[in-house]
Amino acid sequence: MTDDDRFSKDFRDPDRDRHHIQRSEIITGPVTEWGTDFSHMDPQWLADPYPIMDDLRQRCPIAHTERFGGAWLPTLYEDVAAIAYDTERFSSRSVTPDDFRPARAIAPVGETPPLSSDPPFHHTARKLLLPAFTKTAVGKLESGTRAFCHSLIDEFQGRDVVDAARDYASQIPSRVIGDMLGFPPEDREQFRDLFGDPQNDLSAREKRMEYRGKIFVYLLAQVNDHVENPRDDLTTYLLNAEMNGRKLDPNHVIGMMALLFAAGVATTYASIGASLWHLARNPQDRERLLAEPELLPTAMEEFLRAYAPVTMARLVKEDMHWRGVDMKADDWVLLSFPSANRDPAQFDRAGEVVIDREANRHATFGLGIHRCLGSHLARMELRVALEVWLERIPKFSIQDEAAVVWGGKQTRGPHTLPLRIR
Repeated sequence: MTDDDRFSKDFRDPDRDRHHIQRSEIITGPVTEWGTDFSHMDPQWLADPYPIMDDLRQRCPIAHTERFGGAWLPTLYEDVAAIAYDTERFSSRSVTPDDFRPARAIAPVGETPPLSSDPPFHHTARKLLLPAFTKTAVGKLESGTRAFCHSLIDEFQGRDVVDAARDYASQIPSRVIGDMLGFPPEDREQFRDLFGDPQNDLSAREKRMEYRGKIFVYLLAQVNDHVENPRDDLTTYLLNAEMNGRKLDPNHVIGMMALLFAAGVATTYASIGASLWHLARNPQDRERLLAEPELLPTAMEEFLRAYAPVTMARLVKEDMHWRGVDMKADDWVLLSFPSANRDPAQFDRAGEVVIDREANRHATFGLGIHRCLGSHLARMELRVALEVWLERIPKFSIQDEAAVVWGGKQTRGPHTLPLRIR
């Protein structure tokens, strides 16, 4: 038992709806002109955004839309980088664009610190999490991750076709993050569905609030269990952590836990799936990696560059004229790291996947103060997942191209990936 009563009552703001400002109703319907009406939720974008990005870079490098209450889409690497590094004019208090924006009062903490935090709060909040994601800490997770990958492939016995997204790629990060936080292994399917960038329709505000409520209820139950039964895991660490001599606010704890799942499951799931998709469609690259396994870390960075899963968002702080466009306060700005990574001004043969590419300073893990603190973990999971797959299933192919489904609103990856493995 413990005398920690921070979570014994509903600590959420009873008037929390005031923290959101409705700018406009959601605009639906297909995009007809990407330069003035883009949407990262459009089926054409989800299916294959790269031709759209290539076109915009040439004729409209900073696209605009009235959707989501007003948003901008810079497509050049230099513009994406400039915004990512500029915390004076762009806020991170929310990184998920929709028709509601959190009020400015929520800064500098934001809803899911430290990703949603602005300076000066950001530095201290990020520092709290760093010990769990060092190379040394991640190294201790590798053997367990490898064993789990083998166990997943053991379950393929007798099958000619498997869904490599559902049955392999999505399973790995949910298991790793769940174990780090000390969540019950039997809940793996539940928290993978909760945090794996689901495809259920969240366009209505009521559905979004219901979805967020389910996440809160699940995380609060795990927190309360850890309060009663402390153990050596990341959840207990967060419960005991202090900032400025005080234990963390309950919303801070819950927000960081939500972030670790939201940022750690869907992103790595997408990267593993996209890499397997590429190798299934490009047997020459697969054969080369089988012949030269030492090339895998280099190839892995190229998969991360070419199939970067994540598009983050910022909010404009004040009205301003920025690089030729007039941005309004509280406009969204989408930081398309996938587009930045395919900018020919930054990368030679930017649209090709070159598995022995040497110079590869991609932006997949973000830029600036919000660069992904879990990059060591993500790389380990991706490397181990590919090593085990290639060892156990050296020959595989797409079973049905038409059945491959790419999904995700801000984290894009294959959600259905039928591979023939026999």
